Amino acid sequence: MPKANDSSDVHQPIFTAPKEVQQIIERVLEIEKDRLDKNERSPINDEILKIIKESVQ
Repeated sequence: MPKANDSSDVHQPIFTAPKEVQQIIERVLEIEKDRLDKNERSPINDEILKIIKESVQ
């Protein structure tokens, strides 16, 4: 029988990622949460791309 995933298995790649990647993930999650709170359905790709470009520079 397959082992059930617990939250530590799911979040492990995030916790072991470099600090810069963790910051990108946190910012994207924040944007997603805000969009859900406002019931926005517009594309988010441009906002994610902006976050990544800012982090790379």
